[in-house]
Amino acid sequence: MKPLAPGTVIFHRHRGYGVIVLVNLLTGWISARFGSEVRTLDLNLSSDEVQHADGTPILFRRTPPDRMPHARLMEMVRELHRAGYQKLYLYSWPKPSGLHWRWHLFGGPRNWIERPWREGWYGSGADYNFNPVMGWGDVPSSSPQELARLLAQFDPQGLAQALGEDQEHANWFELVCATLLPDYAFSLGWHYNGAMPEHLPVIPVRRNVPDYAGPPLPWPPGWRQLWKGAGPMPQQAYNPPVRTIHRITPEPQD
Repeated sequence: MKPLAPGTVIFHRHRGYGVIVLVNLLTGWISARFGSEVRTLDLNLSSDEVQHADGTPILFRRTPPDRMPHARLMEMVRELHRAGYQKLYLYSWPKPSGLHWRWHLFGGPRNWIERPWREGWYGSGADYNFNPVMGWGDVPSSSPQELARLLAQFDPQGLAQALGEDQEHANWFELVCATLLPDYAFSLGWHYNGAMPEHLPVIPVRRNVPDYAGPPLPWPPGWRQLWKGAGPMPQQAYNPPVRTIHRITPEPQD
């Protein structure tokens, strides 16, 4: 498939040749500018019969990928755990809206606070909403097994750090995956006036999925101890600097 990105020249049967200025591969919509027009035109790749400049049709599947990749990431991590990479961890904090969320993989010691950052091992909705891939050479339809293979090819040194045993966490992760997949994912973030919920928050990964009604799930091993016995998270208040106004009183004229 030819690449589709801002700057790609396209052809539309009613508008002629144009240039793409915005692509959203999650929904299949693009914005393009034709000729000398200042305004852009929104086109649907599934129904508007858009073509490349050489006449090659641009085909887009009508069923969009999941609005967030967390369920596929969970399946991938479970596969790698079973293969002996039990020191691979998924820090996940999607938001209920599905628009603003994060994911972060890391390997080595299970340190949720000071976890290492490696290029390509994290992502956000700001990127995924426009290009629903992880960035390892995958495509939106890549299976969890394919994602695991591509991650190993993308960063073998990073994945090697996850080789080893953490049976306690692996058992917890297996339980969560068996309960939630394929329609739900867990979140390590919460929005309850700063107080930590009793059980693990659960969020659907696609639209038209009912709210989770399954059994309550525990937090990851050692997670509660991070937040002072499940008390409120520390809130860093923003105190704007106080600006002192000095009034200048004119001296009386003689």
